[in-house]
Amino acid sequence: MRGKNNHMKTSKFSEKNEYEIIIGLEIHSQLRTKSKMFCRCDNSGEDQPANTTVCPICMGHPGTLPVLNQKAVDWGVMAALALNCHLPEFTKFDRKNYFYPDLPKGYQISQYDMPIGQKGYLDINLHDKRKRIGITRVHLEEDAAKLVHDEQGGNYSLVDFNRAGTPLIEIVTEPDIRSPEEAKLFMQDLRTIMRCLEVSDANMEKGQLRCDANISLRPFKEKKLFPKTEIKNLNSFRALEKALAFEVSRQIALWEKKEQPQDYSTRGWDDTKGETYLMRAKEEEQDYRYFPEPDLPPIYFSPEYLERMKIAIPELPQDKLQRFSEEYNLSEEEARILTCDRNLASYMGQTVSELQAWFIAEKGKEGKVLWIQEKKELIKMVNNWLVNKLSFAVTQQGQDFTNLKVTAENFAEFIKLLYQKKLNSKSAKKVLAEMVKGGGDPSQIMDDLDLGQISSQAIEQLAEKVIKANPQSVEDFKAGKEKALQFLMGQALKESKGKADPAVLRNELLHQLK
Repeated sequence: MRGKNNHMKTSKFSEKNEYEIIIGLEIHSQLRTKSKMFCRCDNSGEDQPANTTVCPICMGHPGTLPVLNQKAVDWGVMAALALNCHLPEFTKFDRKNYFYPDLPKGYQISQYDMPIGQKGYLDINLHDKRKRIGITRVHLEEDAAKLVHDEQGGNYSLVDFNRAGTPLIEIVTEPDIRSPEEAKLFMQDLRTIMRCLEVSDANMEKGQLRCDANISLRPFKEKKLFPKTEIKNLNSFRALEKALAFEVSRQIALWEKKEQPQDYSTRGWDDTKGETYLMRAKEEEQDYRYFPEPDLPPIYFSPEYLERMKIAIPELPQDKLQRFSEEYNLSEEEARILTCDRNLASYMGQTVSELQAWFIAEKGKEGKVLWIQEKKELIKMVNNWLVNKLSFAVTQQGQDFTNLKVTAENFAEFIKLLYQKKLNSKSAKKVLAEMVKGGGDPSQIMDDLDLGQISSQAIEQLAEKVIKANPQSVEDFKAGKEKALQFLMGQALKESKGKADPAVLRNELLHQLK
């Protein structure tokens, strides 16, 4: 029951309604602050040589005192508000005590009974229906160091302390998730929110967004929860979904043999084998011996401070998704592609605004009416070229929408040239490629490369010339051979060096062949 058959097994038992899947997630998101949580060390340590962005504080030397990073608190508050959490009047930090080689102090500064955010929720879209996933808590803590294991079969591991002290937000969900698919969707939506707030790059491959998944089963109509299994350190959406699917199948088999889990346990995920494996018995809260952090005072939130944080939150992805769907008449999938990247969504909005301004500037009052009439076609054109052409070209050039050489104003002019049929699709790709390489005005590039479409009058003359030069093809067409028209089209496009609008040219040929 492993590998590709996991989903089949899960689906089969779901349909039979024998067991209900109970999933909760514990998610860590690294904050992209300039310095670490409790010291001034550079927070870009993951990209630096090992053990170079460290100091006595994040190395846990005796006698050192932590100093709280205000920006980390601000961003933690913003994340909690974005996840619809209740914020208490004050919060505090606690010591979570345990020993592990990657924990330099022998304890982690975290939050226990007074987290920064409580009782929130996030709505996900599941098969065109909204489902609410409860958020138990959002709290701040520091990250541990990074263990680098010997991959040559040796018996040692090295410790890189660059990551020690990195600010983390931990988000813990209620056990409201009922399938591996829901878990993946929740993680994807959460990543989009973190990126929208610009508090975290949330790159799972780099460990900036990590997930531990808790899962148990119970017979349907049963109300109590059974001992959960925690799957540690899932670092991709695919791994999360596959690991949970495998675990559902494994636990169903145990239930059928009446050997269901009796204790909490922790398992790892082997992506190569496509299966989970036992790591250890799960620690419980009392094992961590929490107590208040004596070196950090409690934090009190004034109403004025919370109001400033609310104002600082940008339009959130779900709100933007709805607005793009309604305002731009896009399908939910089209709107989701645009809104998953804050910079891409902003670029889309700027381009549409530039096009609207051009209509009004060119036509005055008539332009407003014309814009309303043509808006749907133009936005469809913008979306197609932005998502399918420009985004791909940008990636090929090693750019993104934060350092793009093509301004929204120039891209709007590029769309305008297409709309006015001054550029055909083939030539437009060449113009866009030049714009991505070096920026520049699309009209100038079109003229420099001699790519502008020829006029309707020139197309009329071109069709006449090709028809006269190919009498046999004309006879074949009149005899009902459709391929003859394609031949004439090819000859005409070749003669025009690709600058004739194919649709206009086809219509003109048909008109003259009557």
